[in-house]
Amino acid sequence: MPKIKTNRGAAKRFKSTGSGKIVRHKAFSSHILTKKSTKRKRNLRKSTVVDSTNLKQIAKLIPYR
Repeated sequence: MPKIKTNRGAAKRFKSTGSGKIVRHKAFSSHILTKKSTKRKRNLRKSTVVDSTNLKQIAKLIPYR
């Protein structure tokens, strides 16, 4: 079987943890920040684990993580 190409856009957006989970950054934190509360903006800075419904799709995009 030939090697699978890594999707470079996905490789920049997702990282994998030591236990094999895939981590992502949260959206909605780049502009129109005046109407968002300080608490909301602070929580958007944190990274979060990819949901189980999207895990299979993203795992295919970054096969050699």
